[in-house]
Amino acid sequence: MRKYWWKYLGVALIVYSFTVGLLVPLKPGIYSYDPGSMNTGQTYTLSVTGYNTFYTKAKDPIRVWLKYDSIHNIVATKVKILDDRKLEASFQIPKYLPTNDRVGVMSLIVDDDHDGFAVMPSTIFIKQDSLDKNTQLGSVSWTQSKIQGIHGKDQFNFPFRVQLSETIRNLYYHVPFWFAMFIIFIAGISQSIQYLRTGNQEYDYKSMSFTMVGTIFGIIGLFTGMIWAKDTWGTYWSWQEVKMNMTAIALLIYLSYFILRQSFDDDERRAKISAVYSIFAFGAMIALLYVVPRMVSSLHPGSGGNPALGADDLDNSMRMVFYPAIIGWTLFGVWMTSLVYRMQVVRDKLYDL
Repeated sequence: MRKYWWKYLGVALIVYSFTVGLLVPLKPGIYSYDPGSMNTGQTYTLSVTGYNTFYTKAKDPIRVWLKYDSIHNIVATKVKILDDRKLEASFQIPKYLPTNDRVGVMSLIVDDDHDGFAVMPSTIFIKQDSLDKNTQLGSVSWTQSKIQGIHGKDQFNFPFRVQLSETIRNLYYHVPFWFAMFIIFIAGISQSIQYLRTGNQEYDYKSMSFTMVGTIFGIIGLFTGMIWAKDTWGTYWSWQEVKMNMTAIALLIYLSYFILRQSFDDDERRAKISAVYSIFAFGAMIALLYVVPRMVSSLHPGSGGNPALGADDLDNSMRMVFYPAIIGWTLFGVWMTSLVYRMQVVRDKLYDL
């Protein structure tokens, strides 16, 4: 058992990522609201729909704010709880905004002692028809109630993002497959370089095995990304999404590696050309997946200046599942590689016999 500890560790981490990643609930949040725009000097009733909320279990009165900045906000004059997920908040919008801008963008904050606080940032637009050169009146009206006494929750939950909802859990599967794929491809490149240096057939077999498993992981990563795209973008495949298209091209380049290997009968020639091609394929993949997408606008994180794995997408609770998933799938990929390598060696021995 000591010899194969890394195999058991890999399987354990994968089971852990599936169990915790699927069973831990998301934090309570704000799923929707209506209306999305208001005018100054008017009274509105804002309908709020929560996510994983239990408004009826709140012991203290629920408080709702519209927040403009760190010092300007307005509190709801009345909050009516309809059920666990729905409430209505009444607002008397002041005659002036605390700014001379025509439109102010407000954040919606809901706080209760059972669910804690939830924020929908920069979500509600408030328009003012007339501008007052002296904004003091607006500033005073918007600072009647300070946001204080916010309730926090210490429970272990994953963050709620309204754009992703429950699909945020795909981060534990889609992205780790890509990380594992890159690590396995790098291992395959090292074996190709070793073959070119030594000419030992063993390194060619190992390089082929790593490349095969890395390609499988890449295909799985692509399909899990398509499932994610269907829920967030409304389509499995977008021809305008450059990173998806570049990923498909990169995987086709790697699939061509196996076609190339079948084109040669001479083992030495096949091994040399395959080693050189695998180095080229890895360089092309880096350019296609990381260089080209950053040069154009894209919906995909990590492209066109859109950061990936930032604080808004990956908090500490998600890191406790995300990083073990990467390690687990990488170890599992190495295990798969060892099996493919052994099958290749056995096949050649049977062929020689």
